[in-house]
Amino acid sequence: MSEFLPLGEWVERSVKFVIESDSGAMERWGSVIGDFTESLELGLQALPVAVVAAAFVLTAWWRLGWRFALFCVASCWVIFETGFWPQTMVTMALIFSATLISLLIGLPLGIWVAASRQVAAVVRPTLDFMQTMPAFVYLIPAAMLFGLGRVPGVLATVIFAMPPVVRLTSLGIRQVNKEQVEAGITFGCTPLQVLLKVQIPGALPSIMAGINQTIMMALSMVIIASMVGAGGLGNDVLSSIQRLDIGLGFESGLAVVLLAIMLDRITETFGSAQPRLSWRAKLGLGGRPTGADKA
Repeated sequence: MSEFLPLGEWVERSVKFVIESDSGAMERWGSVIGDFTESLELGLQALPVAVVAAAFVLTAWWRLGWRFALFCVASCWVIFETGFWPQTMVTMALIFSATLISLLIGLPLGIWVAASRQVAAVVRPTLDFMQTMPAFVYLIPAAMLFGLGRVPGVLATVIFAMPPVVRLTSLGIRQVNKEQVEAGITFGCTPLQVLLKVQIPGALPSIMAGINQTIMMALSMVIIASMVGAGGLGNDVLSSIQRLDIGLGFESGLAVVLLAIMLDRITETFGSAQPRLSWRAKLGLGGRPTGADKA
């Protein structure tokens, strides 16, 4: 560390001060997050493989058509046959837990950033810092504060994955047509009604794109979080590196890739402005979008 500017020492002292002055709040919050994530893990692992696979396949068919549904069938089959299905469910639980926390914090923060230049001036540099800091660095204070296991992995993932939803929520709301907002105000809408009935619906494609990117960044981070004992597919990836096991590395990496493609393509459609496919198009019969689809 530099003697002239000991930033690292200051940060280390700050973390130690938080640990020493903590009156049990960290432990309580950690317990809530850990219990919630564990419940998701147990729930997903308790579901039959066919049920989870059917959820992926039917959603893919509904949103993207039979070709991608067939890809989901093949992906689920490969993950199951290679023996990584239980680890995949653990990884999904970590992703869902971190994404939910990111949205609970990020969506209101994005709305606040869009509404206030002063808040934006503070939050935007903070988001830049969160996005550009190497992901491994977040694991150190998280492990110091909460020990090893799911909790530090989830919290480090939240810090890493939250910026996209904040940025794109703020961007979407600021890009809503000002004439629509003025029309709502003219008709007597309160600021809350303008937000809920005009701005958020208008910004929904951008908000959904932010959610999609948050899910993808959460997936990448939960793999790294295996270094602090978060579990899931990251454990197998880390083990393959430690043992120089090419086969294990390829199989576990392939499971990550297939899960990422399924989550990305499916969630991406919810923010797309493209018309939904008609039933004839889903079956590959070349049907055009129906009147409801065009709307």
